[in-house]
Amino acid sequence: MKKKAIAFGAAFAAVAAVVALVSVRGGGGEGPGDLYATVQEGPLVISVEEFGEIVPSQQIVLKNEVQGRSSIISLIPEGSIVEEGDLLVQLDVSDKIDEKDNQEIVLQNAESALEVAREALEIQKNQSASDVELAEEAYTFAKEDLEKYQEGEYPAKLVNQKGQLALKEQQVKQAKDKYEWSKKLFAENFISETELESDGLSWKSSQLSLETAQRELEVLETYTHRRDLAKYKSDVKQKEMALVRARKKAASAIAQSESSLRARESEYRKQRQRLDKLTNQIAKATIRAPRSGQVVYANESYRSREPLQEGQEVWERQELIRLPTADTFAAKINLHEANLKSISTGMPVRVRCDAVPGRVFTGFVSKIAPMPDNERRWMNQDLKEYPTEVLLDGGAGEIKNGMGCKVEIIIEQYERALYVPVQCVVRIAGASFAWRRGASGGERVPVETGLANNKFIRILSGLRAGDEVMLAPPLSDSVGGAETELAKEPAAEEAK
Repeated sequence: MKKKAIAFGAAFAAVAAVVALVSVRGGGGEGPGDLYATVQEGPLVISVEEFGEIVPSQQIVLKNEVQGRSSIISLIPEGSIVEEGDLLVQLDVSDKIDEKDNQEIVLQNAESALEVAREALEIQKNQSASDVELAEEAYTFAKEDLEKYQEGEYPAKLVNQKGQLALKEQQVKQAKDKYEWSKKLFAENFISETELESDGLSWKSSQLSLETAQRELEVLETYTHRRDLAKYKSDVKQKEMALVRARKKAASAIAQSESSLRARESEYRKQRQRLDKLTNQIAKATIRAPRSGQVVYANESYRSREPLQEGQEVWERQELIRLPTADTFAAKINLHEANLKSISTGMPVRVRCDAVPGRVFTGFVSKIAPMPDNERRWMNQDLKEYPTEVLLDGGAGEIKNGMGCKVEIIIEQYERALYVPVQCVVRIAGASFAWRRGASGGERVPVETGLANNKFIRILSGLRAGDEVMLAPPLSDSVGGAETELAKEPAAEEAK
């Protein structure tokens, strides 16, 4: 298909030469200065032409990956043949080297703080465990004291006090009996009055002791026991609350230490990442060849039209070096949005380079960008051009990277077709017309048109080969005896 298109294009070039000699003359009944062109029949090629640039079809693009702006310290000459690992560009990152030295100190401080936080966490865990253990022991002892009082001390005191009371009651009874007996003996003069009074005092004394024992038992059961029991129970409750506080305090202290440790770990990671980033940035300042090839400078950005050179300031992600990875070439062009509807990938292409006169290279449309080129729109907001790539067949040894070229994309081609210059056909109210030479001058005839290029438009019906049509149709026409202004529309636009 591609070879046939090229051969057909050569035939069309010959026809174009004939068309250049098309019959252009004035007529007998025409207005003065009217020009006519003859309807031609023969090969016709519908194509779009754009100017572009030759580039390698496959290449590695090396960009500046250093953040911000940096200056070029050393730069390999353009066109140099390099091997993998050769130095291509060295960027100035002295400020980042100084920043790295300072960052290493910051990282060491962060590492020390991290170790302190780890040790503090271990100390806090041990201290918290000790505090909780002491609180648990105090709580256990308080419960044991309560149980000991309820099961041991109080029952023992109660038994002892009741035993004392029983003993006092017995002593009172014995003292009373003795006193009663002493009274009988005194009545019979067996004992003296003093002995009788002594026995009476003993009886009263035992009664007082009994009352005291009764009071003590009552106090023990009613007051002392209640107070001691409440005290032991309160002590148990206080120790239990102290245990809860100790556990919460321990958990809070550990959580605080763990939070401090996490903060130190985060700070350490942050400073480590920053140091690694600086180290990586410094390493990226040295750009080496990833493979062998010929060095080509990249200077396509609208922000810098100057070629790369030592001392020049470059910005992040700026393309610096291109290394072709194949011997084939491509042509890069920008298609206007008006041509997108008639052009698609795979269409045959002819490429001509001024640096290689007389040579026509063939190829095909390999890629059309889905979005317009924004870098070109800054000059004209209404301009919408889509970057397009044309892959060439051959060209090695003849064309070189960076050459200017003229690209002709072949949309349609006909071995036999009627066609006239595009200016011979105009649109009037949605229909196409041409002015054919007649006996009385130019007469308007409706025509059906096909595709058009920037020179010729195909005629599908309405004219025949050899007819002569007016090159400059009139701006007005007599229709039905009235002079009617023609609403002219470019016929070539509809044809496309």
